Amino acid sequence: MLTTYHTIAKSGVSEIVIKGSRFICSLKRVHSEDEAKAFIQAVKKEHWKATHNCSAYLIGDQNEIQRAHDDGEPSGTAGVPMLEVLKKNDLRYVAAVVTRYFGGTKLGAGGLIRAYSRSVSTALKDIGIVVRSLQTKVGCIVSYSASGKLENYLAQSAYTLIEAQYTDQVCFLCGIPSEDISQFQSSLTDVMNGRVVFEIGEEDYVERPISPAYNDADEGEIE
Repeated sequence: MLTTYHTIAKSGVSEIVIKGSRFICSLKRVHSEDEAKAFIQAVKKEHWKATHNCSAYLIGDQNEIQRAHDDGEPSGTAGVPMLEVLKKNDLRYVAAVVTRYFGGTKLGAGGLIRAYSRSVSTALKDIGIVVRSLQTKVGCIVSYSASGKLENYLAQSAYTLIEAQYTDQVCFLCGIPSEDISQFQSSLTDVMNGRVVFEIGEEDYVERPISPAYNDADEGEIE
């Protein structure tokens, strides 16, 4: 099991228009090839009138499964460029389908490569990328009067604040690397002068948003 990896923030759809053609990129987290294939078929069923539904997906801790399909576009102009954008962003467990509704203007091989790359790149920016890190969830419980001090400490630290829960007290739920829990408790106890109670939860993936990698296809006209 990977301790850290990048994937999309959520499933979603993003659309761009290039020279009259609509390029609709659908993204989804997938954890098996069957799941990826089912997602692709669902998009094809939804957009059965489209000119093309091109696809690419990456599955496995080391991306052992990599597939790309041009769905009738000239060989190498759609699926592979889409796959390369996913790989450039170092993603895991994600499938992409770019649906094209032809707008009447041919783009040429180079134009198609840039268009399909740009479609995926734009979708990643719109939908977002997260880094998922395997961490232990630790609740830090303090009084309302002490919550500001704790919140400031967490904001300036490298630790992940997952959420704040407000009842008769305040519980800041944090994601802490398992090997750092003792140090985290010791440091926070000092900062709060002992006025903090810890609840150690289970180890799970904690997500933090990051910026997508720049893609050359983002810039310039498509002739």
